Amino acid sequence: MLTGIGIMLLTFVVMEVVAWAMHKYVLHGFLWFLHKSHHTRHQHTFELNDLFFAWYGTLAMLFFVFGSEPIDYRFWIGAGITLYGVAYFLIHDVFIHRRIKAVGRTSNVYLKALNMAHKVHHKVTAKDGSESFGMLWVSPRYFKAASEVVNKKDRRGAVHH
Repeated sequence: MLTGIGIMLLTFVVMEVVAWAMHKYVLHGFLWFLHKSHHTRHQHTFELNDLFFAWYGTLAMLFFVFGSEPIDYRFWIGAGITLYGVAYFLIHDVFIHRRIKAVGRTSNVYLKALNMAHKVHHKVTAKDGSESFGMLWVSPRYFKAASEVVNKKDRRGAVHH
């Protein structure tokens, strides 16, 4: 069981590397025609880019199916992919893009840095010229900028007697 949890956590970490490479070289490469829906304004709930979520869901399901009788390492890889998918949905779709309007603003430096990096990524609406392709890893420069914003708000909101 402990080995399985280790495999799941390792898979979660590896998924960030996979997601970064897929985003940079595949989504902003030959599958741009699907991903471009995510870089354009639209009024509908779903976008062609959501097909990638289905791809990773199918991949996780296959790992679960082929690793469950008896439970082996493939089951735990499927669990790691699923865990990453849940994190992706909550951070990217709910928090950053507000596809579900239930989440408000935050003063958490890490979440603010993620949001800033993603906004910079979306500044470019074309296939080429974007930066910040990861989902959970953020360049230190965004941490610095987010920290300055949070500290500035803290100083303005402080009560001085």
